[in-house]
Amino acid sequence: MENQSFIDALVREIIQPGVDGLMNIRYFTELREGKLSAKRLQGFALQHYLHNIAICKGFALCMVKNAHQPDLYDHFAHQFSEEKDHPALAKKFGLAMGLKDEDFQNALPVFESLAHTGAVLRSMLLASPAENRAGALVNETMVCRYSEEFDSALQKHYRLGEDAREFFIIHSKVDKEHTALAAEVVARYADSEREQFLVRESARNMVRFKVAKFDGIYKAYA
Repeated sequence: MENQSFIDALVREIIQPGVDGLMNIRYFTELREGKLSAKRLQGFALQHYLHNIAICKGFALCMVKNAHQPDLYDHFAHQFSEEKDHPALAKKFGLAMGLKDEDFQNALPVFESLAHTGAVLRSMLLASPAENRAGALVNETMVCRYSEEFDSALQKHYRLGEDAREFFIIHSKVDKEHTALAAEVVARYADSEREQFLVRESARNMVRFKVAKFDGIYKAYA
């Protein structure tokens, strides 16, 4: 892959430290210990349900925006196909944790989740392809990692079966492919110093948004 050294540096210097930082915030330390409250687990289900609905619509708009570029159109069509069932999976997890249908119907994004989703949609609609997918590279890497944590802890400490954990089982595996696809787009389109600067800034910002999102869920669902 062209620009492999740039991608490697991006992951090493920005994304992986961001993943490590995310795994060390209270939400995940308590999750690993089995001390995270059911309410905060429900909060993740509600907030991610809303986020997944938004990004599915974002992918649909990206398909239209990039209809003249076959490689990007195909990329976003694939992403939409992969993501379209994920709101239902997030909801299934929430129902297993005791939520009701009306909880999802009445849910609103907390401030930090709204900021994160807004940043994702801004990248989809206004950013260059490399900048757009840099944020995705951060998000997919983080989702893959935290899904492993959720899957393990929910089985060990909360006694949830595979059906209830399906969201995390899928994301811990499929998002490895999504991460690779995002990296390919970044490598292909980050073909100037300016684009590489935008990619790095997008990645740094998305790390902060993602960490803040989980801190926000932790506080909002105390």
